[in-house]
Amino acid sequence: MRDAPETPSALGELSLDYVEIYVEHLDASVNDWTDKYAFTVVGTSESAEQRSVALRHGGIVLVLTEGVSERHPASLYVLAHGDGVADIALRTSDVEAAFAAAVAGGAEVRRPPTRHPAGGPRVTATLQGFGDVSHTLVQRAAEEGPGLPAGFTAVAPSEDPVEQSAGTDASADDLVELLELDHVAVCLNSGELQPTVDFYRQALGFRHIFEERIVVGAQAMESKVVQSRSGSVTLTLIQPDLTAEAGQIDEFLKDHQGSGVQHLAFSSSDAVRAVRALRGRGVTFLTTPPAYYDLLGRRIALDEGRLDDLRATNVLADEDHGGQLFQIFTASTHPRRTLFFEVIERQGAQTFGSSNIKALYEAVELERTGQRGFPKQP
Repeated sequence: MRDAPETPSALGELSLDYVEIYVEHLDASVNDWTDKYAFTVVGTSESAEQRSVALRHGGIVLVLTEGVSERHPASLYVLAHGDGVADIALRTSDVEAAFAAAVAGGAEVRRPPTRHPAGGPRVTATLQGFGDVSHTLVQRAAEEGPGLPAGFTAVAPSEDPVEQSAGTDASADDLVELLELDHVAVCLNSGELQPTVDFYRQALGFRHIFEERIVVGAQAMESKVVQSRSGSVTLTLIQPDLTAEAGQIDEFLKDHQGSGVQHLAFSSSDAVRAVRALRGRGVTFLTTPPAYYDLLGRRIALDEGRLDDLRATNVLADEDHGGQLFQIFTASTHPRRTLFFEVIERQGAQTFGSSNIKALYEAVELERTGQRGFPKQP
């Protein structure tokens, strides 16, 4: 695979700034993220057209937006897709240079560069991504950490009525630790996979780092992974194989009404501890039968204690040339079952191996059919 020979520095440094999710009911969604996932409210924005809340956990910033007016993009998005990811904002030191390079590479403009007053991003611009998902380019002061979108008012921790921890008497095992957004999984209509890879390479300077064909029974899909030059933004792009039996990707595309984000994966330094804490707060995960762990030790070297912890929490394990990886997927609570989340721990693993992607596909397929677990193995 070939990458673009030259990548302007403004694109080469692209990193994740925030992810915006359009929602139908803002207050309920905010409560869900603060109560179950231990996010903290850090900013708000309100107008005659929309209401928004920014939340943070570790280095992850999520923006939840509800359209108040029927004309607002959030209202139109939710009507078509239900709640879902609408913007994956990318940070750069020079929005105007990154914007010009992206447009020269074929990106479609949704909003040209705009300068903002002090107290937020200095410059922003918005490009069309895949489906109804956009990419807002964000320029902040070099020393500024994770920030708020333009037009938001910061909320001090003392003003936030929601406590991030499970309680003042909670032990370390009760506290949720999520670090960063590890990757975003995207479902694409058949025929869109290679053009989407080409778009990210040519317009945004991403690398094409991995590809695989996944076959599960009579179903099949094609997967390619693109990653920003900085390594901080990773998109797993998936399209169904229309020559095979229809499955979860086809169902997502039908229920979502087109291409979109299937799941967000949050990294943790200890997936087992994170799952125990999240489960204690009410998050439901997919389950795995004992037979999976009976066979796991044959393909991955794990000490007995680690294997017991994985078995007790239903966390899956994988391995590549760089090391090991542990992951688990939440059961979707979306009315259309088109969005869910993942907790992932990397111990040296850098890529997406065969077992990793196949485990995702099988887990969601069984969730889709209501089995809530992997098939029993002989």
